[in-house]
Amino acid sequence: MRFRPAPPCAPRVSVGGANVGAMSQSAVVEGVLERITYANEENGYTVARVDTGHGGGELLTVVGSLLGAQVGESLRMQGRWGSHPQYGRQFTVENYTTVLPATVQGIRRYLGSGLIKGIGPKTAERIVDHFGTATLDVIEEDANKLIAVPGLGPKRTALIAGAWEEQKAIKEVMVFLQSVEVSTSIAVRIYKKYGDASISVVKNQPYRLAADVWGIGFLTADRIARAVGIPHDSPERVKAGLAYALSQATDQGHCYLPEERLISDAVKLLQVDTGLVIDCLGELAAEPDGEAGGGGVVRERVPDPEGAEESVTAVYLVPFHRAELSLAGQVRRLLGAEGDRLSAFADVDWAKALGWLARQTGADLAEEQEQAVRLALTEKVAVLTGGPGCGKSFTVRSVVELARAKRAKVVLAAPTGRAAKRLSELTGAEASTVHRLLELKPGGDAAYDRERPLDADLVVVDEASMLDLLLANKLVKAVAPGAHLLLVGDVDQLPSVGAGEVLRDLLAPGSPVPAVRLTKIFRQAQQSGVVTNAHRINSGLPPVTQGLADFFLFVEDDTEEAGRLTVDVAARRIPAKFGLDPRRDVQVLAPMHRGPAGAGVLNGLLQQAVTPARPGLAEKRFGGRVFRVGDKVTQIRNNYDKGANGVFNGTVGIVTALDEVDQSLTVRTDEDEEVAYDFAELDELAHAYAVTIHRSQGSEYPCVVVPVTTSAWMMLQRNLLYTAVTRAKRLVVLVGSRRALGQAVRNVSAGRRCTALDARLSGAIVP
Repeated sequence: MRFRPAPPCAPRVSVGGANVGAMSQSAVVEGVLERITYANEENGYTVARVDTGHGGGELLTVVGSLLGAQVGESLRMQGRWGSHPQYGRQFTVENYTTVLPATVQGIRRYLGSGLIKGIGPKTAERIVDHFGTATLDVIEEDANKLIAVPGLGPKRTALIAGAWEEQKAIKEVMVFLQSVEVSTSIAVRIYKKYGDASISVVKNQPYRLAADVWGIGFLTADRIARAVGIPHDSPERVKAGLAYALSQATDQGHCYLPEERLISDAVKLLQVDTGLVIDCLGELAAEPDGEAGGGGVVRERVPDPEGAEESVTAVYLVPFHRAELSLAGQVRRLLGAEGDRLSAFADVDWAKALGWLARQTGADLAEEQEQAVRLALTEKVAVLTGGPGCGKSFTVRSVVELARAKRAKVVLAAPTGRAAKRLSELTGAEASTVHRLLELKPGGDAAYDRERPLDADLVVVDEASMLDLLLANKLVKAVAPGAHLLLVGDVDQLPSVGAGEVLRDLLAPGSPVPAVRLTKIFRQAQQSGVVTNAHRINSGLPPVTQGLADFFLFVEDDTEEAGRLTVDVAARRIPAKFGLDPRRDVQVLAPMHRGPAGAGVLNGLLQQAVTPARPGLAEKRFGGRVFRVGDKVTQIRNNYDKGANGVFNGTVGIVTALDEVDQSLTVRTDEDEEVAYDFAELDELAHAYAVTIHRSQGSEYPCVVVPVTTSAWMMLQRNLLYTAVTRAKRLVVLVGSRRALGQAVRNVSAGRRCTALDARLSGAIVP
């Protein structure tokens, strides 16, 4: 796609050749895009400032869909004049075209804007000084000539030429997608996924986008499909909608949906006849895997998840059905393995062994702990559960000490980097995340599996309540026959973010997996208000909020005020009173993302308080967010292509560098790895000054601050509050209303996730 050079950018405001008169008439405005004030990455709506070349340097405010427009570009915009009651006169853009600047000043501004990777303001100045008004023609027609510019070698020249070509191709895709309001970052992803075939795929197979491109769900793909003329009642659309409904269910933790519920959800979503949905579901179930965008489904009769006597027809997405079958089978395989890689403990003198252990650790085990240690070292698969202060950590350390004494190969892992660090500190041995342990590759395949198991006699996994179905299946597959697997976690915490309730299913009645639940709270732990209140909450009792040195409640009934008070407490009061670092040591945990006291709003306020804008501090605006060096951020999707072994949902880090020339941002993760992100990938990151309680699982912080307000009424549940409180090592501060706190303590989570793993383990479903 060739861009036409514009004549020297003279201001032009016209309406069919006449001067601007009535505000409602169509008008054309030309100017240089100077800065983007706000951009919504979801729908392309933009507020920007444009230099029309007159008015003594005064900039014009333009609003509307400026999808893909870059600072420094010359735009020819069609739209209408209007007036905003607060911001005054502005121009609403209905559509626009991009024209290349023709003046030396315009070209220098255009190239120096960061539009082309590898060219910053200084490089742009050198290039334009060398080639003048011919600069863009040189880059377009023979970029090799750039090597004549001082400081540009062959490598940099090739980078600039490639970036120019990619920018043109992406722009072509963006122009095509502009009519359906697809965001800039998604247009980039579409291009990177399909290359030159992008427009063909979008036109002819739009529902593929929902399966292939992260960030495009069914609703966006459906909007594109409508725009390219795919009928409302097309079977392709209905099948994609069914797959989307199931995918949404897995995002909510379900491994399947009962057939009747799925059909009802799909009819509501698609607004089509029930008969058509039933027919398409039948076709989808009959299709080979990988077709129809969603990859096929499996129907199977399973026990009712609500406990009714009659079974239900479960509809699974294929990967989740396979994983559930496989996980149940692998657990049984490990339990029934003939060899024993810890056979030394089959006839050990336990009195002697435990006496030696007490001398090593300086403490005796309680009866429950002894039972757990024996179980872990004599049973091939075992579960250890219990609340805070009950000695899970000391029990794990004891298991590892005894196994090492017999020269066993012990491998330690946890679902998150923070939990792995904690496990390593506890045992004095190296621990890694489960993802790194298995060496997960792009696509999600693991380097270690049943054919190539881990070289370990004992595998210990902490924070096992976080293991979702897919990850647990990969993990258990990699445990060698005869090796022992010990899963440690608090079953009363929230279940995993991903689909399934693996730890709860392993502990369910009828499960063949032996388990010990620690219940005794040790004396030292009883002195902690955090531990005491966690157990009170778990028992349905309100926490004690007065007279404690480590547990506080700031009462504020108004939700907006509670949000502001949360920020003040986290960013100022706690650092002043306790000497804690607001970025490293204090974590705000919100029940939900939305609302005045939700993680989204609080992140913006906390960023202003902790990492405010200041001269010389690099920053990058992306959509409605601004990223700065020093920001606390979290990864919000699994990306197997990043870092040494991928970067995974929930990984937290600090922004350490921001390069406007290379258009990249660097994050040092909590696993001490430097990870680079292109600016187009920044929708994989979110600020993490405040996170939802769900996203905090597996992490531990010196201090947590929890807004508990009536605006989160539907989310206020006992296991949610319990999980938040148990994330704190030293200090908990609640901010909000007593009424909301009471609701959270009283409200036991209603209903279970739709999972049949417990039934498969107990033999209620015959493989």
